[in-house]
Amino acid sequence: MNDKLFNDVKKVLAKQLRKPEDSITAESRIMEDLGADSLNILMLLMTIEEDFGIKVPDEELAVFKTVGDVVSYLEKQSR
Repeated sequence: MNDKLFNDVKKVLAKQLRKPEDSITAESRIMEDLGADSLNILMLLMTIEEDFGIKVPDEELAVFKTVGDVVSYLEKQSR
């Protein structure tokens, strides 16, 4: 896993969800463990699109269960 991407995603989540960065791991489930709701996920998506300069199709949102899922998706897009 790309550490820089992971740290970037972790910072975005920590800020949006008001969680300490060190409490977020690649295995953290975005909704269940971090307490995100659908609005938080939409905001995360918008931030990722803006920060990383990519467009994430809506159907990909269902794939994002863990922080690691988001990082893996971004790794694939950056190749």
